[in-house]
Amino acid sequence: MAVFPSPEWADEYVKALNSNKEYKDAGKTWEGDITFVIQPDEKYSKTWYLYLDLFHGECRSYKASDKEDDIKKSEFSYIGKYSNWVKLINKEIDPIQGLMTGKFKLDGPMMKIMRYTKAAKEMVNTASLVKTEFEA
Repeated sequence: MAVFPSPEWADEYVKALNSNKEYKDAGKTWEGDITFVIQPDEKYSKTWYLYLDLFHGECRSYKASDKEDDIKKSEFSYIGKYSNWVKLINKEIDPIQGLMTGKFKLDGPMMKIMRYTKAAKEMVNTASLVKTEFEA
């Protein structure tokens, strides 16, 4: 079981993402990178980043770090507080609904990502498949 967030969790997530046939199909025309940004809140004290280089339904490379300087600048950033990420991974929040309700913020062209809502949902579904332990 991997602790979220951690490099071990990122390893497990990317393995699961690259094994997810539904994601591969939903993201088959996607070309771009995204960084997940986990912001601190009352349950988690750091900012953490997961950079994903996504291309045609696969993650070609990734990098996880608690240092922003370690992470490449990406086309998109999906940003939210730790507690909201926990809800997202537990499928209590839909990724698009999270944007619409202000629980998450997207930096990047909204029109492009709205064409890939199924891929975004499959990315969340994949996160829920990783055996995850959350910070107390």
